[in-house]
Amino acid sequence: MTLHEGRPPVEGLSAVELACFDFLDKLGVPYFTVAHPPCADMEACRAVDGALGASVCKNLFLCNRQMTDFYLVMMPGGKKFLTKELSRALGVSRLSFADEGHMREFLNLSPGSVSVLGLLFDREKRVRLVIDEEVLAAEWVGCHPCKNTASLKLRTADLLQKVLPALGHVPTVVRLTGEG
Repeated sequence: MTLHEGRPPVEGLSAVELACFDFLDKLGVPYFTVAHPPCADMEACRAVDGALGASVCKNLFLCNRQMTDFYLVMMPGGKKFLTKELSRALGVSRLSFADEGHMREFLNLSPGSVSVLGLLFDREKRVRLVIDEEVLAAEWVGCHPCKNTASLKLRTADLLQKVLPALGHVPTVVRLTGEG
């Protein structure tokens, strides 16, 4: 795995990846990328962390029981996710994983590729971004460019001050412990 400053070579990049890189370039946000085999889970992402020089976030796409409210949750990759804890923090009675159809419709993403950059495709602002405060404490944030065969890192300050405002999303910050 080789770390590239900016976008990787254009050959083989999907339309969603190109949209992510074009968006970041247009904003003037510096980033680094690394191509890798598909990462289907956080264990595979941990192998990428060293090459990337940042931890890839755990990104979860959730919804309420009625499937009327949707959430994209960013949390540290090594932290255990407890539905009950997040439900309590958000004041939502019950959360569960959203289905693939809604993931594709709202974020133009497939399972295993969930990323904060998927909000680029959330034109109707149907998805609420939730970030664990521990993610915001790090200098860098790692995520996929909407496909799980690459990862990128950008400064957390750029995510908060440039990327999210350009996407029109204000994050809800929560404190998750990963403990019952």
